[in-house]
Amino acid sequence: MQTILVLGGTGKTGRRVVTRLHERDVPVRIGSRSGDPAFDWEDPATWAPALQGVGAVYVSYYPDLAVPGAPEAVGAFARLAVDSGARRLVLLSGRGEEEAQAAERALIDSGADWTILRAAWFDQNFSENYLLEPVLAGHVVLPAGDVAEPFVDADDIADVAVAALTEDGHSGQVYELTGPRLLTFAEAVAAIAAASGREIGYTRVSPEDYASALAAEGVPADVIDLLIYLFTTVLDGRNASLGDGVRRALGRSPRDFADYAREAAATGIWKAGDA
Repeated sequence: MQTILVLGGTGKTGRRVVTRLHERDVPVRIGSRSGDPAFDWEDPATWAPALQGVGAVYVSYYPDLAVPGAPEAVGAFARLAVDSGARRLVLLSGRGEEEAQAAERALIDSGADWTILRAAWFDQNFSENYLLEPVLAGHVVLPAGDVAEPFVDADDIADVAVAALTEDGHSGQVYELTGPRLLTFAEAVAAIAAASGREIGYTRVSPEDYASALAAEGVPADVIDLLIYLFTTVLDGRNASLGDGVRRALGRSPRDFADYAREAAATGIWKAGDA
């Protein structure tokens, strides 16, 4: 089997894809700035060396498909990949994001054998990302109210990605990847509190207050803009429905948030005093 290039191979989904491919003895190349050869979305000169000898690519765009210029970059990369012989492209896309769907169209137009994985909020945002610190502090403050979200597990995303990269029958498919039920952010925090045996509060604030708090902490303006976009435009109810992508791709049910919370708590990641 030809080498599979995993863009974002050190990220939440990418490193899981890499691990699964290694377990299958599939040759893997990690596409990152620290990779060999290095890959950088902001430096197109790094793309061709990373694609040399590659037959398929897991395409994960950094920092997010919602940022300006993402569709153009994804389209240019996809065309180069196809021209280089990497025809099978699996794109991690954003569920309910018009900008992400523009990137999908750009990738499809490249002539690749494509598969689209649409996902929104990951379970692991609470244990491997920016929500870990407030969970450890015992109080999560977000501009998210009663709108429910079908949080999806990064392990499910990786399982579907590996299937699409290595098996037949997934070309031309758009998989809407969600968990098996809807949860508000407050309910997700409550599930984490129950699993970890800790008291963890939740407070809803306005987007303006949230942006001001992030700015006071020194968070870059472009990151603040992206988070506000995700918590307002995307988290407006458009994704408050369940997708069947995990079952269609894998023939099984998606992982429940409560199972994720119990397993994450068992690792000690949310122990008080670890902040």
